[in-house]
Amino acid sequence: MSGDRSSTTNTGASCPVNHSAPAAIAPHNRPECPVDHTQRQQAPSFAQSLFGTSNHPEAPKCPVDHTDGETSTPINPLNMMPQLTQDMHSGQTAPLSTEREFSTIPRSNAEGEAVWEYPSPQQFYNALARKNMAAPEEYVDVMVDIHNFLNEGAWNEVLKWEARHKDECMMPRLARLQGRPRDLSPMARLSSWMHGVRPFDRHDWYVDRCGKQVRYVIDYYEGVPEGDNPVFNLVVRPAIDDFGSLTDRAKQLWDDAKEKYFK
Repeated sequence: MSGDRSSTTNTGASCPVNHSAPAAIAPHNRPECPVDHTQRQQAPSFAQSLFGTSNHPEAPKCPVDHTDGETSTPINPLNMMPQLTQDMHSGQTAPLSTEREFSTIPRSNAEGEAVWEYPSPQQFYNALARKNMAAPEEYVDVMVDIHNFLNEGAWNEVLKWEARHKDECMMPRLARLQGRPRDLSPMARLSSWMHGVRPFDRHDWYVDRCGKQVRYVIDYYEGVPEGDNPVFNLVVRPAIDDFGSLTDRAKQLWDDAKEKYFK
């Protein structure tokens, strides 16, 4: 795996999205680019059309804005997002659910709920509308399911890395996160130079390893669809912010080489 771990299995027994058009997190072979290069000049892809994204480097890519540069609304420092209202948007034509789902991701220093809570379909719609990216209401439930599914998959990949430190911390927790859709990670920049493809989103997750903060970088790529079913590839790895993370990346690179060449 070239020192980085991408999601290789579905989260749970089945995908939370309607199985007539499931979203899947598929493996990607490290020597190859995770995105189909033939799709670059074609019509907008699933992620681009469903999430209102673009391959233009200055276009907003995350459906929920995690930045504070375009609003005067108070920002939650845990996820760098404004408080999302449950009220119907003025341009909305049909009501959406205001029920929120709990994730399996434990919160650090949680006050109230012990796990992170996902936005409701109504909040998700309002977040899109706030960025002038409002989608037809009938798509929002599926968009929320995919959003939640990808976050669960990302956390599972974080836990695989954190398993290297189980002796020092049995239960890592997510302290905070930040969407950085306009900031290419070094690995994503290299991929864009070599293959001309970019992730459609990036998140930085700050994990509480029993008192030690560790930053993880997550690049979200759209994979090659399996028939009518969308596929996403996540590249999850600890940021090289200290010697320990560098060591983890080097160990993973060696483990991948052994599995590939000496199995």
